[in-house]
Amino acid sequence: MKVLGLIAALLCGHAWGAQVQGLRLWPSADNTRVVLDLSAPVKYRVFTMTAPDRVVVDLYDVSPPATLQQAGDGPRVKAIRAARRNRNDYRLVFDLARPFRVEDAVLAPGDGHGHRLVIDVFDSAAGATTGSARAPAAASAPAGSAREDDGGAPARAIVVAIDPGHGGEDPGATGRRGTREKDIVLAIARRLKQRVDAEPGMRAILTREGDQYVGLRERMQRARAHRADLFVSIHADAFREASVQGSSVYVLSQRGASSEAARWLAEQENAADLVGGVTLQDKDELLKSVLIDLSQAAAIGASVEVANKVLRELGKLGRIHRRSVQYAGFMVLKSPDIPSILVETAFISNPNEEVRLRAERHQSALADALLGGIRNYFRENPPPGTLMAAREHRITAGETLTGIASRYRVSTDRLRTANGLNDDRLRAGDVLHIP
Repeated sequence: MKVLGLIAALLCGHAWGAQVQGLRLWPSADNTRVVLDLSAPVKYRVFTMTAPDRVVVDLYDVSPPATLQQAGDGPRVKAIRAARRNRNDYRLVFDLARPFRVEDAVLAPGDGHGHRLVIDVFDSAAGATTGSARAPAAASAPAGSAREDDGGAPARAIVVAIDPGHGGEDPGATGRRGTREKDIVLAIARRLKQRVDAEPGMRAILTREGDQYVGLRERMQRARAHRADLFVSIHADAFREASVQGSSVYVLSQRGASSEAARWLAEQENAADLVGGVTLQDKDELLKSVLIDLSQAAAIGASVEVANKVLRELGKLGRIHRRSVQYAGFMVLKSPDIPSILVETAFISNPNEEVRLRAERHQSALADALLGGIRNYFRENPPPGTLMAAREHRITAGETLTGIASRYRVSTDRLRTANGLNDDRLRAGDVLHIP
C-alpha cells in the first residue's frame, strides 16, 4: 500500500554504481536460493530462457566481483557463468537442470547482511516466465514505487504477502500429537494463496514456499520487494494451560512502532531506508521523523481496519480468544509503509484445536475466513491504480460523466446502463460501477 505516493514521486531517487561483492547458493529440499551480495542498490532484470534451460541476470552499471563461484548445486543449478556486457553492465547465467519456477526479490541491509538480490529456483515449474524478459527493476525499490494510476498505465492486481510463521530449524510451537506449527501454518498459507490468486484483481506471494528458515526482517523485505499492499503473518498459538483456545489478530503496537521509527532514524547511512518510496538519507532529522510518523500512522490505521474484518470472519468459525484486535511489537508487523496483521489461528497446545488444525477441511475454512476479511477490506479501500479500484469510482465535486467515462476508457452509454442512470447528472459522494 502506497502511503506517501505524492512525496515519493517528487523526492525518490536512485543510487547507481555498485559492486558485486559475492555470490552464495543455499539449496534446500524444495528450492535453491541464489544470493548476490551488492555494495549498493543496482538496476537489474531477471528472465528465463530455454534450449538450454537457464536463468539470466543482467546487472546495470556495476563492477564484477574479484572471484565468483562457478559450480552450481547440482539438482537445480548445474553451473554459473558470468561476463561483462556493454562495458558498464554485468551478466550472470545460471544453467538449470530442467525448467523451474523462478522468483526474484531485493533485500535492503539487515540481519548482518548488506544489499542483496535474491533469486529462488523452485521445484514447481508452474507459473515460470520461461522465455519472457521482465522489465528492469531497481534493487531495494520501495514497496510503493510507481504504483499510482497516471491515467495511462494499466491497472495492476492487489498484492497480498502471506507469511507462514517459523520454518526450517524453527518449528514453532508443537502440539501433544507432535503437530508442528511451521507445517500447519504453511498448509493454511498455501490454501490462502490459492484463494487470493483466484480472486479477480488480486494475487499473493509467500514469504516462504517450503520448509526453510527465513529471517523476520527478510520476510518484511520480501513483501516490500514485491510491492505488497498487505502483509498477513499466519501462526498457531500455544500456552501452558491446554484449555486455552481461540483465534486472535494482532497489529503493531505504538511502542513497537516507536522503536522501529527510532531504528530507522538511527541508520542514517543506510541509503535503502525508504518510507513510502522516499529515501531518508538526504533528509534532515525533523523531516525524517515526520515522514516516518505519517507513514506508520497510515499503515497502522489500515492494519486495524483489515484486522477487524479478518477477526469478524474468524468469529464465524468458532471461539475467538480475544474479541478485539490486539496490539504487540512483533517484528514482522513493523513495515512502516505496508498494513500488516498477525493471525493466531488457534491454540495448537489445545488438544481439540490441534485436531482441527490438522484437518484439511478446517484449514480450508480458515483460509476462506482470512480471504473474506481481506476481500472485504479491499472492496472498501482499493489502492489507487488497481483493478479493484477501477471497478468503482466515487464521484467528487465537479466531475462529469463524460470525463469519468474517458478516464476508464468506456462509453458514456455503457456507464449509464451499468449504473441505471437516465441522464448525465452526478452527485458528489455517490459511487459509480465501472463496467
